[in-house]
Amino acid sequence: MKPGHTGFKHLIHSTGYSIKGLKAAFQHEAAFRQELVLCLILIPTALWLGQTAIERLLLIGCCFLVLITELMNSAVEAVVDRIGPEFHELSGRAKDIGSAAVFIALALAGITWITLAYSRFF
Repeated sequence: MKPGHTGFKHLIHSTGYSIKGLKAAFQHEAAFRQELVLCLILIPTALWLGQTAIERLLLIGCCFLVLITELMNSAVEAVVDRIGPEFHELSGRAKDIGSAAVFIALALAGITWITLAYSRFF
């Protein structure tokens, strides 16, 4: 944090950095764009499909979890790529673990959506 950036001023700067990060992810990360489009479809569907506020929250929350995880994975990949293009076991491991986190978030979202859709229609 820069000196003098506390309180509300810090919040304003932090929000600007967050928006910059979202723009960068959208511009440079195809997976983030694809997941964002899917979320833009699924979130209105969640409002229709969920029968209670908790169900809607679960459906929408797992959409956000996928986006959050993808952003973190993209950040790890950017840092690893910044270090250098040569292969290193730890760099590969970091990228694989980030990818695994996204996979688990997607699996959770899939399980949640299937479970609640099944309970709604069957």
